[in-house]
Amino acid sequence: MYKQAKESYQNIGVDTEAAIAAASNIPVSLQCWQGDDVRGFEAAGELTGGIAATGDFPGRARCADELRGHIKRALALVPGAAKVNLHAIYGEVAGASRDAIEPRHFAAWVDFAKENGLGLDFNPTLFSHKNSKSGLTLSHPDPGIRAFWIEHCKRSRRISEYFGRELGMPSVCNIWAPDGFKDIPADRLTPRKHLLESLDEILKEPLGSSNIDAVESKLFGIGLESFTVGSHEFYLGYAASRQIALCLDSGHFHPTEFISDKISAVSLYVPRILLHVSRPVRWDSDHVVILDDELMAIAREIIRHGLTDRVHIGLDYFDASINRIAAWAIGARNMRKALLIALLEPHDRMRGSEYAFDFTQRLILQEEQKTLPWQAVWHEYCERSGAPPALDISMF
Repeated sequence: MYKQAKESYQNIGVDTEAAIAAASNIPVSLQCWQGDDVRGFEAAGELTGGIAATGDFPGRARCADELRGHIKRALALVPGAAKVNLHAIYGEVAGASRDAIEPRHFAAWVDFAKENGLGLDFNPTLFSHKNSKSGLTLSHPDPGIRAFWIEHCKRSRRISEYFGRELGMPSVCNIWAPDGFKDIPADRLTPRKHLLESLDEILKEPLGSSNIDAVESKLFGIGLESFTVGSHEFYLGYAASRQIALCLDSGHFHPTEFISDKISAVSLYVPRILLHVSRPVRWDSDHVVILDDELMAIAREIIRHGLTDRVHIGLDYFDASINRIAAWAIGARNMRKALLIALLEPHDRMRGSEYAFDFTQRLILQEEQKTLPWQAVWHEYCERSGAPPALDISMF
């Protein structure tokens, strides 16, 4: 099957061997919070910040060792390079406050990454805490509350730098704050000034190339429906002016907006892009990623424009209604399938037709390649990687 597929793709000028090699080298970061429904190891109680993990499927990881074991099982089912994305609440902190976390609290994660050939990414956790109950953190009117979260984010950046330095692969430190109001605010400007000042204070320490700073916007959250301090416009301006990475989350925009269309636009203004790939249903509901049109469009935008070195791909969903290891594997494999399909497109021929204003040929190429046997290439890719070409319920 692969031999026939290889010949079919050669007929349109696509090298399947090169596609497999390229797909294998693009890291996809697996979100640790899928494994335990965003609970972490602080015993902080209920989720806040507009976050909700729905469902009661058995098997949630109860400690760091269980979570690492579950992640390892999931990664065995996914071909290609991988990272693990951690939130600050997943350190083995032994009671340390969030404004006192240190690299040593995450040493076991570094050991795990080294043993399994993984990279690590990091996120400060600005939700599910007594200092976030008001709905404001880095934009809080109380300087003391802001100082607490500023210190937490500073320490998070140092932990991210530690990850990158130890593992020889840059770690993305992504700052997302849930800040906002349930009802219409009287003052939209002052919280945004506070957020800008807090971010500048957090980022003023130079850390070098082992750490990549990113900021993430959101449209709204549960209990924060009327006003979000860190909107897309705020963070696009901030990332462009500070020349840091901008995070685009699939579920953080209006229902008619797609992040695939934003990738090329923002790439002109920011040095790097972080993607949080999710599947919103009605809102930022974080459903498991499926191989749908938007996922394939995201992959096409990365591949067609040669952005693999500037776009960092992370998954971001947490479904508690199904087997959590299966949720990881299904979503990560679909992200990988989308990347492989994009790599199997005849990009140069389609682009050449477009530049020649031969839109008939462009449409023919776009449509005909949809029926080419990418599944046979996927099967070969998995076989070479030691991952199963297909999943079965018996694996979970």
